[in-house]
Amino acid sequence: MPKKIPQRMCLGCREHKDKKELVRVVRSPEGEVSVDLTGRKNGRGAYICRSKDCLKKARKQRLISKALNCEITDEVFEQLLEQMEED
Repeated sequence: MPKKIPQRMCLGCREHKDKKELVRVVRSPEGEVSVDLTGRKNGRGAYICRSKDCLKKARKQRLISKALNCEITDEVFEQLLEQMEED
């Protein structure tokens, strides 16, 4: 039986995609927000496509802040941008 691939929804375009295709932003139990490259960090996660358009939309509409129930710093957005440029 083939293994099921986990699906997650991008906050920007609202499309369901394979978890591996998305970038995870996580808020740790201590309240620290960071980019989770492994997809294994503890805490509440939000997913976004590796597309600058989705990131811009999510930033403008504060979608990541709403999903994680906390403020997102410019530093985190810069980390996300770097990730997208590397791919």
